[in-house]
Amino acid sequence: MKPDIHNLPPVLAGPIVRQANTTQVCFWLMTKQAYHFSLKLFDEHNHTTWFDGELESEHVSQIQVGNHAFINLIDIHLKESIACGSRVSYDLSVIDEQGNKLAISQVCEDLLYPEQSFPSFVMSRKISRVLHGSCRKPHHNSTDGLVIVDKQINQALKGETQAPNLLIMSGDQVYADDVAGPMLVAIEQTIQQLGLFHEDINGAEITNSSELFQHPHGYYKRPELLPDTEDTENTYTQFFGGKKKPIFTSVNANNHLISFAEVIAMYILVWSPEMWSKVNISDQSIPDEFKDLFKREQTAIEQFAQGLTKVRRALAHIPVYMIFDDHDVTDDWNLTRGWEEAVYQDQFAKRIIGNALLGYWLCQGWGNTPAKLKPLFDNCIQHFTAECIIEHDQLVDKILDWEHWGFHLDTHPKVVVLDTRTQRWRSESSLTKPSGLMDWEALCELQQELIGQKSVIMVSAAPVFGVKLIETIQRIFTFFGKALTVDAENWMAHKGTASVMLNIFRNRKTPPNFVILSGDVHYSFVYDITLRFRQHSPQITQITSSGIKNEFPDALLRWFDRLNRILYSKVSPLNWFTKRRNMRVQHRRPQGQKVRTLLNSPGIGLLEIDENCDSVQATQLCVSGEHIRFKKHQD
Repeated sequence: MKPDIHNLPPVLAGPIVRQANTTQVCFWLMTKQAYHFSLKLFDEHNHTTWFDGELESEHVSQIQVGNHAFINLIDIHLKESIACGSRVSYDLSVIDEQGNKLAISQVCEDLLYPEQSFPSFVMSRKISRVLHGSCRKPHHNSTDGLVIVDKQINQALKGETQAPNLLIMSGDQVYADDVAGPMLVAIEQTIQQLGLFHEDINGAEITNSSELFQHPHGYYKRPELLPDTEDTENTYTQFFGGKKKPIFTSVNANNHLISFAEVIAMYILVWSPEMWSKVNISDQSIPDEFKDLFKREQTAIEQFAQGLTKVRRALAHIPVYMIFDDHDVTDDWNLTRGWEEAVYQDQFAKRIIGNALLGYWLCQGWGNTPAKLKPLFDNCIQHFTAECIIEHDQLVDKILDWEHWGFHLDTHPKVVVLDTRTQRWRSESSLTKPSGLMDWEALCELQQELIGQKSVIMVSAAPVFGVKLIETIQRIFTFFGKALTVDAENWMAHKGTASVMLNIFRNRKTPPNFVILSGDVHYSFVYDITLRFRQHSPQITQITSSGIKNEFPDALLRWFDRLNRILYSKVSPLNWFTKRRNMRVQHRRPQGQKVRTLLNSPGIGLLEIDENCDSVQATQLCVSGEHIRFKKHQD
């Protein structure tokens, strides 16, 4: 399929509002050509204008990733501060080579809410309402929880509710390792239509990424293409009879993304509806034995695509912040020292991981803190040319060496977002023991971020305080060297990391009020935590909201919930064998539940707090339409 630029929409994905504070506003979008832009930031009601004009090179960073694909980060630093609480309208336009100006609201169909003339967002420094969630798998059989964000914003514009201050996505925004067949067909056609850059590949059955979709193993058989090593035990084969894929351990790796072009196409297809109208989902290339599965997945994927108009509209009307977890790259990413040694010593495996992380940087991480990531941009931009990516292996090395993905927001309360993937505390005693989610140096830097704050919202992809029964099961498997089998990724799995993190909570200089936002586990729960044997203990509330579009097996979760309550009741002696025995953990129950503590319902979490986090309310906004509040025992 030859790319036809005239048949493509000007904006392929976005716009998404990213970093937004009183002196800086950022937007992310992907366009079909290297447009110039104009932007006006203003208050429609108070007739205040903060910025108005055509954007210069200092305002726009642009990276070409295909013949007709350009990723743009617009970063505006303002001379006059925007007052907190202002609703900031923006008139963003693309300008073509002939000087024609097209407003973004005209280019992107249905970008505006009823009675809107321009897209807008609320400038917030004091945080009182936060939407948050993780785990958005396109082919899971449920409605997309991000559609709820659109509904919340619409209600706020109507005056029916208070506007949310920001949206925090705490991991697994995409599933690079778990891709449906129909999604992969759409990815193939998107690559062709946009001319996304292919790459030469060494150490694999294929020599160039252009061969992927024509290869007999291109659809549903990619474990046969993925790299293997004799030095790493395949725990899934041993326990579950899975296909042989010891490096890439996901049980759903049949369509694992491999090339950079595939990753970029995936982001285009999960953020915006534009390219879905240009693709034709057919099972023509699918092996006969997978066509029934393809048909079932197609129903879920088509439903997902139908919701993307509302998803794009939502992301254009609220500041959005994102941090990765494993599925944004691959399952078990950096879980053990043995895993790391197997992957990063294999050229092909390293390329796959690097491509996914490059996609995260360009489509997620870049907009969180553009200034912090500017050195990475300056170091990598030379690899992106108008024809291809040059010195691809060196580019991968640079992205894998970068260790500054975590960030904080100077809001009140302060928001601290943790990188729990690239700064691991590796086990020195065993290749198979799980690594700590953060190493000693990273935890020390975290403590410095916290000192002197009255309250803080800390975002961790994985819950700091997990379900004790599940953590115990993970410890048992870890003891027998099978950490990869049960994804033994919890804060208590590594003695050093657990000790330092718990000591941070005990330190008298750290905030008296903590809110922890997490996801990852595909179910939702809320804990209130205090220190035993200490007066004036910090008040810690952990809120886990997961998934946006994913669920835990319901029958299994009911058993886990029941057994956890029995085995780790308030009077159970088993509590003394846990690392957090000096902490008192109280479960909040989902509204309407007398005993259950775990909620299995896709949706978006809603955090509501007062000025210093003295009052913390947690609600799961479910795709079913229910709003389920987690209630304290005294409520």
